[in-house]
Amino acid sequence: MRLVAIFEDTLRMPAVRAELEPAHIAYLASHTSEIVIAGGLREAPGAAYVGGLWVLEVASKERAVRLIEDDPFFKAEPRPYRLLVWGKALPELKAVL
Repeated sequence: MRLVAIFEDTLRMPAVRAELEPAHIAYLASHTSEIVIAGGLREAPGAAYVGGLWVLEVASKERAVRLIEDDPFFKAEPRPYRLLVWGKALPELKAVL
């Protein structure tokens, strides 16, 4: 099941990012088979982060919630998020990153 998680930063997130970014990156790296793309969202290049986005390939929505809520960022600051099913256009094409 392919899902996207769209996170909205709270006022505490800049401090959480500063303190826990290494743990967050290690967490993402340890789950690359399920969290296939992840990154911060900004309103303009170089601007402050306003949220984040993950693309997940998981067995269930419950598994996605578990991955999200076990992330060090979420444990420190349970920021709002939306979890949506994503149907990729042109699924036969592989993404080039």
